[in-house]
Amino acid sequence: MKVAKFGGTSLANAEQIKKVCNIVLADRERRIVVVSAPGKRHKDDTKVTDLLICYATRFLQDGLADAEKQAVFQRYREIVAELGLGEHIGKQLEGELDAVLSNRKGLSAERFMDAVKAAGEDTCAKIVAHYLRSLGEEASYVNPKDAGLLVSDEAGNAHVLPEAYEKLAALREREGITVFPGFFGYATSGELVTFSRGGSDITGAILAAAVTADVYENFTDVDSVYVVNPNLIANPREVKEITYREMRELSYSGFSVFHEEALIPAYQADIPVCIKNTNNPSAPGTMIVAERLCATNQVSGIASDSGFCSIYVSKYLMNREIGFGRKLLQIFEEEGISYEHTPSGIDNISVIVREKDLTEDKEKRIIERIFRELEADDVTVQHSLALVMIVGEGMRQSVGTTARAATALAAAKINLEMINQGSSEVSMMFGVKAAEANRAVIALYQEFFGDDAESADEVSATSVASVSV
Repeated sequence: MKVAKFGGTSLANAEQIKKVCNIVLADRERRIVVVSAPGKRHKDDTKVTDLLICYATRFLQDGLADAEKQAVFQRYREIVAELGLGEHIGKQLEGELDAVLSNRKGLSAERFMDAVKAAGEDTCAKIVAHYLRSLGEEASYVNPKDAGLLVSDEAGNAHVLPEAYEKLAALREREGITVFPGFFGYATSGELVTFSRGGSDITGAILAAAVTADVYENFTDVDSVYVVNPNLIANPREVKEITYREMRELSYSGFSVFHEEALIPAYQADIPVCIKNTNNPSAPGTMIVAERLCATNQVSGIASDSGFCSIYVSKYLMNREIGFGRKLLQIFEEEGISYEHTPSGIDNISVIVREKDLTEDKEKRIIERIFRELEADDVTVQHSLALVMIVGEGMRQSVGTTARAATALAAAKINLEMINQGSSEVSMMFGVKAAEANRAVIALYQEFFGDDAESADEVSATSVASVSV
C-alpha cells in the first residue's frame, strides 16, 4: 500500500486534478490519497486557502464578505464544470461549503478561522472522489472526524494524538480508493482544528504511519529536492537520497518542499518518503530514508530563512551562576515566546527568536526583566537576521567543514553574527544580516558544489526556500 499526497499546485485546476487521478489509477497500490486545497494556477494567482483566509478575516471584521465568498465559489465552480461533474454535484458541494462559511454560531474567531481554512481541503477531497467515481472507479471521501484523526486542541497549530493511529489503521481495510482531506483533524471535544500552514504533508505522514504504508509519496511541482533554492542557482544539483534528519533540518531552515513536522510520523514508523512531480510522474524523485551512504561531498543541502532576531545577554561569571539559563528562558516562556537557538559563551548568551513573536511591548518588558531579575551587565537586541544552514550526514566524518564555510563567507565579504553547530553534527548554522542571506547561500553552494556553479540571472528577494508545494 502507498499513501499519496498531492499539493496545491497539483490540484490547482481541473487539468491538474485529471493528472492526479491518472497518477493514482496508474498504480493500484495508491489506495489512500491525501489532498491539499487548490493552489495557484499561475504566478499572479491566489491560492484557495488565501482566498478563504481573506474571506474569514473580512467576515469577522464586518460580519459580511460576499465578494470574498464568491471568489471562493467561483474557483470551485470552474473546477467542477471543467471536470464535467454536473450541475447537481456542483450545487451540492457549494451548499456544503456555504454552510461552513456562514456558520459562526458558537464559534470563537480562532475556531471560525480554522473551520473556514479547512474547507479548502475538504471540498477538494470531495471533488476528487466524485471525479474518480465518474471514471467508474470505486472511490470514497472520508472525513477526518469519522476516520478518527484526533489532534491537540491548538487552533492553527494542532499535533496528532497518539490514540489517533489505532483508529486510523482501519483505513487499510477499506475497499477502493480513499480520498482524505489534509490539513485538519478534530480535538477530543469534537472541535475542528487545523495543523500549521502546509499541514497536508503532516496528514499524509500520519496516515502512512497509521496504515504502515510501504512508502509515502508526496507529489509536488518539482522533479526532486535540490541542494539549494533554484531561484538562486541556475540548474542546481538534485538530491536523489536524503535522510530524515537532513530533510528536517533543511525544512526548518527554509525548504518549503516538505513540511518539517511531517517527517516525524514517517520517521517513527520507518516509512520511506518519496518526493515526486505531478507534472512528470516518471521522474524517480527524491527518497527520504533513515540512513544513506554518504558521498564524497559531505554537504547535502544549503538553505536559509529570515525573520529572526537575537537578544544578546552579557554578565560577568555567568557560567558560575547556577540556573541562569533556566531563569532567562523562563522569562521568554512567561512572555509566550518560544526560542529557536541559544548559542553561548562563559559570560554571554544569545536567545534567537522569531521576529514576529517579539512585539515592541514584549521586547521592552523582556529587556527590563533581564536587567532587573538577572542583574545582567548588558542586553542588546539585533533585528533583521537570517539563519543560513548547511546540512549533511557526511559532516560528522569530515574535518574542516566549518573552516571551508567560514572562508567562503569571508571571501564574499559577509559578516557572521553567529555560528552554531548542533551536537548531532548534521547541521551547521550561521547567523547573518537578512540582506546578505542570498549571497551567503550562493557563496556556500559555490564552495561545496563546485566553482562552476552558475548564479541565477535574478536573485529572489524573498527568503531562501525550495519551490513551494
